[in-house]
Order: sequence, then C-alpha cells, then structure tokens
Amino acid sequence: MRREDFSFNSEDGLEIAYYRWRAPGKAAGIVQIAHGMGEHALRYAHVAEFLNQLGYHVFANDHRGHGRSVKGRESLGDFGSGGWNGLVADMATLTQLARTREGGLPVILLGHSMGSFAAQQYVLDHSAMIAGLVLSGSAAVDKLAIDPSQDADLTAFNRGFEPARTQHDWLSRDPAAVDAYEADPLCGFGINKNAMATLMASAIRLVDPAALAQIRKELPIYIFAGDKDPINHDLEWLKPLAERYRAARIANVSEKYYTNGRHEMLNETNRDEVLRDLASWIQKPIAK
Repeated sequence: MRREDFSFNSEDGLEIAYYRWRAPGKAAGIVQIAHGMGEHALRYAHVAEFLNQLGYHVFANDHRGHGRSVKGRESLGDFGSGGWNGLVADMATLTQLARTREGGLPVILLGHSMGSFAAQQYVLDHSAMIAGLVLSGSAAVDKLAIDPSQDADLTAFNRGFEPARTQHDWLSRDPAAVDAYEADPLCGFGINKNAMATLMASAIRLVDPAALAQIRKELPIYIFAGDKDPINHDLEWLKPLAERYRAARIANVSEKYYTNGRHEMLNETNRDEVLRDLASWIQKPIAK
C-alpha cells in the first residue's frame, strides 16, 4: 500500500489536505471516505489497506477544522467562513478530483459519524456523481439532542458506559483502539458552536421529503452500525433514516446492525467481520 499526500483549495480559500491510497494493479473502483468529528482521515489507513487489496483506490480528505486541514490547534473544530456547506462542497471537489485522476472509475462514498451527516447532505445534490453510498455510525439528524449554541462535547456520549476506563469507551470495545484515539493529538475534540450552528442550519434539508426526492432512485445505500452506539440510541434514531430513503423510493437500501457494537464499527473487536460485510456490499454497485 502506498499513500500519497495532496491538497486543494476550497471554494472559500482553505487548503484542504487529502490522501490517496492506490490499489496494486488495475483498480475496479474508488472508495472515498469522509471521517467523523474530532478525528482525521489517516485513522482509516487500515480500511484503505484492506480495500486496496481488493482492487479499490481509496481517497479521503481531512475535513476543514480537522487533521492537516488546519494551520494550528486553535483552528481545530472550526469550519471557517464556508461552514458546514463548505465541508460538503469539499467532499464533492474530492470526488471530482478522484474521478479525474483515476479515469472516471466509479466512486463509493463512505461517510462515518459527522462524515455520514455530510454524506447525507452530499447525496441530495450530487447523487449522480457516485455509484453507491455507505453510512457508518449515523442517525436521523432530527432525532439527535443537539444544542447549536454550544461547542460539541464528544465525551458526553460516554455516559452510558459507566464505570468507564476512559472518556471515549463509547467508541469501541477494543481498548487498544480507544487508547490510540486518546493518544492522538488530532483526535478527541468537538466542533465549535459556530461550526455546529452551520451544521444545524443545513440539517433541515436532510429530513425534507422534497429534498430526499432529488436523490437518484437507483443509488444503492448501505447503512451499518453497532446497536450500542450512543449516536443511534439503540437504533431508535437510525432506523427512521432508512425508512425515509425507502419512502423517497430509493430502491436499494440495505441495513446491517452488529450486536453490542459501539460507535466505530471499523475499529471494533469484530472489525474483520465488518470489513468483509462492507466489501461484499461494495462489489455489487461497483460491478454495475
């Protein structure tokens, strides 16, 4: 596996870092990863390596306010003047770059957590650009108890896991995965209240039937999650998302839920099973 580092300028002038992991030999397609809040794209290197071996190039950017797309720690969690809509636009820019670099290969967009909410918005306007959508650690955004006047506090999700070993036990049952997250200086923060306000201002589109109707009906969608992920509240806040896509007459909506799995199923104790299931789903839309 060989990783290459690049950047592009966003519509509002931010420099956005992105990465390409190239598959050996001739690739069948591209998987684009949109990471979650308070982390960065390089945490998905093991996913990229797995997908590379199956014949997929992998592209991922560090969202604005995250990873190497910030100029200093004071900018962590700040989306800049472009706000949430700028973050989603950055993802569309990366799709275009990936397709151009790789000769128009089909793209699967995989969004995790905050990246899954961005992916939900992305497909309202850009579903024609991708061959399939994967949502990990997601929810129906209107079900979440979010206060847009406050900075996001990720440690609040740990309350259901007391007595806790760390402040981030909610992420995974694997202590090594949690410890690596806590040791990473580019992990563990929430977005600031200004960024949160821009996210919530756009969130109404994600539940608007008229907006959902703009998604192309042939777009395959795969939703997977752990049933102990506090983001989805024992799946109660996630299943309405799949129901809304079906109500929008999207023909191919698949769901896969893992017993006792927490927020980061790609870093869970059964991650090998999760990756195999993901690969099995990806090959179908790529092959079309």
